[in-house]
Amino acid sequence: MTVLAREIAAAGLGSRILEERQLAELVGGSSARRYGLVNRAIKEGALIRIKRGTYALGAPYRADPIHPFAVAQSLLPGSYVSFETALAYHGWIPETVFTTASVSPGRKTVEYETDAFGNFAFHPLAIHPYRLLTSVDRVSVGKLTALVAQPLRAILDLVALRKQTWAGLDWLTSGMRIDEAQLLALKRADFVALRPVYKHKAVNAFLDQFEKGIMHAKTSGRKSA
Repeated sequence: MTVLAREIAAAGLGSRILEERQLAELVGGSSARRYGLVNRAIKEGALIRIKRGTYALGAPYRADPIHPFAVAQSLLPGSYVSFETALAYHGWIPETVFTTASVSPGRKTVEYETDAFGNFAFHPLAIHPYRLLTSVDRVSVGKLTALVAQPLRAILDLVALRKQTWAGLDWLTSGMRIDEAQLLALKRADFVALRPVYKHKAVNAFLDQFEKGIMHAKTSGRKSA
């Protein structure tokens, strides 16, 4: 184990994602010394560079795994996990998702590829101020935490990203293979919470039709067209 890895483990940070500032506080000394320790640890596999200035201990040196959702938060603070990634996390779609996709507060799509934690994508959406985290929960992922969209928010984020128009519940049950029972568990309050979120009229129109379809299906006992 390298000097830096020992310092990180001794500080109880072995399962954390570390920023340059934290490493500086741990090892002290000059920036040149820290640079040498970081490079040596990376070369020996004791330290992983997630992006410039953001690191984690290599897997053999960690007591606990680091979840990709926590990595996503470190890559772009202020973002939250959504789209198919959140739907798969909640068990709403059966497919395995290979890219951790998030909504970002920025203005352009950003992508990262990492050998240790997989691929990450961050997409901006047209969202009203102070509504970015509506229907988004803070969840525990191992010993860390991450922000993850609730299922309905993840669906509407996907609609906003794809510019999807309403095509009936079949788009969700057949196209995305979401179980109808999960959709029918949605409550009116879930839809109401999202009405102030999106700037685009098309997304809000989808939300209205979606709510009508769910409420009709609940009262009629069958799917709405």
